[in-house]
Amino acid sequence: MRNEKKTQHTRARFAVVFRYFHVNSYLSTTLPHKKAMSSPETTLELYDDGAESPSELMSGEMTVTSAPRNTTDPSSPDFNTLDEPIRDTIMRDVKAVGVKFYHVLIPREKNTLLRDWDLWGPLVLCTFMATILHGSSDEMHDGGPEFAQVFVIVWIGAMIVTLNSKLLGGKISFFQSICVLGYCLTPCALALIVCRIILFSTQTAFLFFLRFVVSSVGFGWATYASIIFLGDSQPPNRKALAMYPIFLFYFIISWLVVSHSNV
Repeated sequence: MRNEKKTQHTRARFAVVFRYFHVNSYLSTTLPHKKAMSSPETTLELYDDGAESPSELMSGEMTVTSAPRNTTDPSSPDFNTLDEPIRDTIMRDVKAVGVKFYHVLIPREKNTLLRDWDLWGPLVLCTFMATILHGSSDEMHDGGPEFAQVFVIVWIGAMIVTLNSKLLGGKISFFQSICVLGYCLTPCALALIVCRIILFSTQTAFLFFLRFVVSSVGFGWATYASIIFLGDSQPPNRKALAMYPIFLFYFIISWLVVSHSNV
């Protein structure tokens, strides 16, 4: 008896499921046709009358009006150098580095160096000074530091000065300060070139004094230029605390220049 009841319940369930699917299939096949016949306005025309193929409907002319690209003023919002030749890009960057060197040698206008900062100039100056100050391989006549030592002194020193400026509340970014400190090494690099030329002569007390004067001028020039660029970014009551590490940084670099005696 129980088995017969189970089979009857199973048959009833299958019958309900079959009727459900049969009704759904009937509605899905008959209702769209009835709607389309009763309301012709609902039909969707994919192609216009008179068009021979879909490609004719897709064909046409596309005109794009674009203004000339701005490749001269990096501060402009429409500045774009995507289609510019590589030669123009390199020459523009070289020109920008040269302008920054000019502003360091004649520190009058400081917005360019702070706004359009880069690290190309500091890298070139640091590499040049490290190459010139590099000591001789002969331990008996070694008159200068190693190449890596100059790199560490310049970059780590600039980072420490920048960190001190930020801790004192300086209103300048980290890389802007590194850029200014690096570019202001230009007077020290020029003093190094002059001292290098003097070293080709037989050294006397007068020539050593001349090297000392040249190095002192480079030290004062570099310190003055960096203060011009970075002075306004410090709070007035902490400006002396921010300028002292800058003074010490360029003093160490100038000491390396004047103490270099290896030709």
